[in-house]
Amino acid sequence: MTFSITGRCSTTGMFGVAISSSSPAVAARCAFARAGVGAVATQNVTDPRLGPQALDLMERGATAEEALAILARTGAHMDWRQVLAVGTAGAPAILSGAQVLGLWAEARCPDAAAAGNLLADAGVPGAMTDHFHTAAGHLGARLLGALRAGLDAGGEAGPVHSAGLLLVDSQSWPLAELRIDWTEDCPISALEAAWAVYEPQMEDYVTRALDPRAAPSYGVPGNE
Repeated sequence: MTFSITGRCSTTGMFGVAISSSSPAVAARCAFARAGVGAVATQNVTDPRLGPQALDLMERGATAEEALAILARTGAHMDWRQVLAVGTAGAPAILSGAQVLGLWAEARCPDAAAAGNLLADAGVPGAMTDHFHTAAGHLGARLLGALRAGLDAGGEAGPVHSAGLLLVDSQSWPLAELRIDWTEDCPISALEAAWAVYEPQMEDYVTRALDPRAAPSYGVPGNE
């Protein structure tokens, strides 16, 4: 029902998740990231508790691989779960249980992990990590490009209806949290359009939070 990628930027230290699904509001239930710690996607028969649990373990010093190994031993009904994680150190990690649905696959590169279930083609995650590994630019653009590459490689076996992008940088709140919770059209195209609008203003919103005196114009009527 879902394909996703978790990634880190080795230059900036940002983490992020890009995800799409035939289910509604996939990013609200499946995408998690914490500044300075890592990023996690939990999917298939989703247990949203696994994202914060994995991040808590990584914040206490576990690598992504160690965190998922602990969840595999201690989590509920882990045969039904597919979890992807990337942290500050060590290799990205993926856990795919024995009951993951349909055609499923996974792939890794040095700074990203991608996986999916009920896929149209087993090459979808590999296409995502290939794009991420070779693309330049902002982490958000690389993750979105990877999501598009997964869709172009076949995506899900059926149409997708929701998508999301989550980015964290150095603040306790997300640098970007863009979601298309439901559309009959392509949610990845809608997410790309949202990114095109939001990305040029993204750092301004951080400035407005930290020091409104230095903030640029809000661009609304009555503001100079």
